[in-house]
Amino acid sequence: MKTSFNKQKTIQTAVGFFLIFLLILLDQITKYLAVIHLKNAPAFELIPGVFELYYLENQGAAFSILWGQKNFFIVLTVILLIIMFYLYVHMPEDKRFFIARAIFVLVIAGAIGNFIDRCIHNYVIDFFYFKLINFAVFNVADIYITVGAALFIFTFCFYYKEEEINMIFPFLEKKKEK
Repeated sequence: MKTSFNKQKTIQTAVGFFLIFLLILLDQITKYLAVIHLKNAPAFELIPGVFELYYLENQGAAFSILWGQKNFFIVLTVILLIIMFYLYVHMPEDKRFFIARAIFVLVIAGAIGNFIDRCIHNYVIDFFYFKLINFAVFNVADIYITVGAALFIFTFCFYYKEEEINMIFPFLEKKKEK
């Protein structure tokens, strides 16, 4: 499918980039506050025995996997961001694709938020901790990525039709046999 850059598409793209910027800003502000108030301090219990704010410097990915592999994460993030930005910019402007655009905004903002941490600090600042279930310590960018991934799974399994998925991801379209 050929895409054209008309006024509506330009506005949608600009709004998306502005929202990405705002989400990144929110993520970085919360991480800054975590450093100021939580670093070198005991955990702050919000719900005793259930949920607390706990400062952690994570040199890995989710659940601290691939600990210390900063260069791998930076290269992987850059590649994925290039692909996601390309797909976002070339996404059809139809209102039906609003959810797909929102998913891309969340995942891009989350990826950039943690990318900034890795580049500046050599680790990602995490501070939310569900103590009750001993869940991984996470941050706002992780929330963006998790919500985006959950929406992606739901919408691409139950909402979008195959033709629409092919419009978002044209490289997945099956070649028709002659």
